[in-house]
Amino acid sequence: MKEKLPQQIPVFPLSGVIYFPKTNLPLNIFEERYLQLVDDCMKSNKLMGMVQSRRDTNEVYKIGCLGEISHFQKTEDGRALIKLTGITRFQILSEVNNTKLYREFKVEYKKFYQDTESVKIQNYSEEVLEKLFEKIQYFFGKNGLALNWKEFKLLSQIQQINTLAMISPFSNEEKQKLLETMSLNEKIKILSEIIEFYLHDKDSALKAPIQ
Repeated sequence: MKEKLPQQIPVFPLSGVIYFPKTNLPLNIFEERYLQLVDDCMKSNKLMGMVQSRRDTNEVYKIGCLGEISHFQKTEDGRALIKLTGITRFQILSEVNNTKLYREFKVEYKKFYQDTESVKIQNYSEEVLEKLFEKIQYFFGKNGLALNWKEFKLLSQIQQINTLAMISPFSNEEKQKLLETMSLNEKIKILSEIIEFYLHDKDSALKAPIQ
């Protein structure tokens, strides 16, 4: 797989949105530049990159995720409804000067070889994951968020952790940290720490006396 990955890719920068290998991201495309990006992808290899843009700037983070357009639908009003299936994370090397409406970057994937190769992934005890999931459920409940836990439990462990990292209402910086974390063990640790921080912060606010 690694030999087939493109070294230059079109990229959709989007603030606050990350996704991971082996997860799916639905997108509603309506801007002209990204409609052109999607059309060009559909005419070639269906591969495009997603990367977080930094707040209030034209800059992007250096790590993103390459995905394949696994579903494509054009609407009557000219929008494109697509689903991206994550393949591997990438690191941006440089931006490409082009005459297109959208941006392209030269990238490499070598840091993230485990995303596409069959490496052994450590399995975690049900007890460890259940404690994390209990925290997540409590956190989601406090924030009015819903998750189909029946379907969620059918996912692999790495898909479960990546899905939680994707959909949780964290800051851009926290999401980026989770995306760039190499090992599943470290990702679980960081995810748990972020959840505990938000729970403590919210509970402290609820207990604070009214001034």
